[in-house]
This record gives sequence, structure tokens and C-alpha cells, in this order.
Amino acid sequence: MTDSILHHAPLGKETHYPQHYDPSLLFPIARDAGRAQLSLQPHPQWYGADIWNAYEVSWLTPKGKPQVALARFSFPATSTHLIESKSFKLYLNSFNQTPMPDRDAVIAYMQQDLSAAAGAPVSVTLIEPADFAGQTMGELEGTLLDTLDIDVSVYHPDATLLSADASRSRHETLRSDLLKSNCPVTSQPDWGSLQIEYTGAAIDHAGLLKYIVSYREHSGFHEQCVEQIFCDIMHTCAPQALSVYARYTRRGGLDINPWRSTEPDFIPSALRNARQ
Repeated sequence: MTDSILHHAPLGKETHYPQHYDPSLLFPIARDAGRAQLSLQPHPQWYGADIWNAYEVSWLTPKGKPQVALARFSFPATSTHLIESKSFKLYLNSFNQTPMPDRDAVIAYMQQDLSAAAGAPVSVTLIEPADFAGQTMGELEGTLLDTLDIDVSVYHPDATLLSADASRSRHETLRSDLLKSNCPVTSQPDWGSLQIEYTGAAIDHAGLLKYIVSYREHSGFHEQCVEQIFCDIMHTCAPQALSVYARYTRRGGLDINPWRSTEPDFIPSALRNARQ
């Protein structure tokens, strides 16, 4: 990711909140800039999406009455661009004082604008107050790695911490709540939980946990971190099947939950974690 691209992003700059709907607020960032640094080249043929949950969505009825909702957005991994998070927040806030004919119009505008910015069709789901009570919480499934007693001294991504025993084959799901990276613009911490499901040579659990912790001082967007983790595991451990899914805590009323998988039928959990 080049500094010249991020120099124009809204992150880290004084904010003027919009009063009316404005799709020009969206700031797309080409995925290729980050993918050029991945340990697998050319880019792997993965399946996946970046799932965003928005908790601060509002607009006005034609009579001026405010409406509120939750929203879920799914950006396909095949899209050419990701969306810078602060610009996404500002874009959503631009609906706050904007009259809309109905909820379907809100969805239509968002699908149109986000798909144009991302370079691929983006799905949009609005969850209205009548359905709020049905929104449940839960944690990622899998064996928790965080109870392992490990010595840690590396806090920048290091794929050499990973290893796998080719004499033993496993299918297992592992998870950790110790994922942390930093925003590449503001250096603010990004906290996340990680789930790794694989089939293949048995991955060393202690080394995998050390590798996850090694992101602690890394600067990278959520989507890029997940892609790097996926590529490093594929490159070093060579599993026959692999899925990597992260759920990051929210900032500015948004949480981001990227997943990448070799499997077209992988279905990530939609449950909001306790920290989200």
C-alpha cells in the first residue's frame, strides 16, 4: 500500500460530517496494492468476502421522521477495490438527514454506490427494529489456541513460525482471540478473533499461535491481514483445504469480517462476538 494513495484517504484527517446523501464520500483502494506483497504469487484462486456490519444507519421518511436500522454488507473477494472504513462511515452518515421513499430505496442506493466503488456487486441487507431482538451473539467455533503456554518475542508477521507435520493428517478448526494489528494510516489498534479450518498435514499449534500474535505491531487493513494469513499458511503448510475467517471489533459503528477459503461451500458464522 503506497503512502501516496492513503494520503488522500479521510482517515487521520479533520472530519466534516455530511448533511445529505453523497456517494462521492466513498474512498476505494485498489486491492492489488496490498496483494502484490502476498507470499503466494500470482494471487491464489480463493473464495471469500468482506462482511461489514453497520450499527449506526439512519435516514428520513418523506415526512421527515427518522428511521434506524442495522445493515450488513458483503463485498466479494473478487472485487477490484476495498473501501476505506472512515469514508464508508461518512457515506452512511450522509443518509441521516436525507428523505428516502422507503427502505427499498435505501438498499438500492447503497447497492448501486458500493458496487460501483468496489468494482463488483455488493449485497446489502437492512435489519429493522422489529428484528433487533432476533440478533444473537456467539463465539467462533474451534479449539482455542490461547491457553497454550508460549514464549513470544516476535511482533511482526513471520511465516517461519509456522510448521506442519506431513506424517500426520488432520481436519481441524482452530481459533484465537489474540489477533491484533494496526491501522496503516492512524496506527490505531485493530482487535480481532481468528478462525482457521484446514485439512492436511498437522499444523503445529504453538507455532500457529505465535504467528497470529506476530501481527501485533503490523500495519495493515483487515482484509489484507486475512489474505496474508491465508497465503502464509498455504505457502508454508500446504493444506489440501483451508479457510481463514476473522471477526474484528467495531470502530465508528462498523465491524469488518473478512474470510478467504479454498472451499466454495464454506459458510462463515454470522454471529456477533462478545467483543463486537
